Amino acid sequence: MADPSAAPPIDEHSDPDSFTAVQVRPEFVELRRRLRSFVFPMTLAFLAWYLLYVLASAFARGFMAHRLVGNINVALVFGLLQFVSTFSIAYLYSRYASRRLDPLADQLRHELEGGAR
Repeated sequence: MADPSAAPPIDEHSDPDSFTAVQVRPEFVELRRRLRSFVFPMTLAFLAWYLLYVLASAFARGFMAHRLVGNINVALVFGLLQFVSTFSIAYLYSRYASRRLDPLADQLRHELEGGAR
């Protein structure tokens, strides 16, 4: 079997098999591992947080109706925190991608395009 790291350069006219060969390269495998190491835990955390909000709204009505300040209750704060958590995750992903994903993806693309550009 040929060494996958010795794959020929790929350009826009390459056949689909050459793109399939890229998937076994160590650099691409590492890129996927890094992506998954962020995306899967963050998705699970967000879904758990959202599920807590939904279940509390359905089954802990007294707790969610508890007034904190004036007409602001726990349910309103939880609902607003859903937006905060969504934007926070987007921000964290942007930082993570620029530090851990983009450099590796750029290096891989540069190698695959044969150093052109």
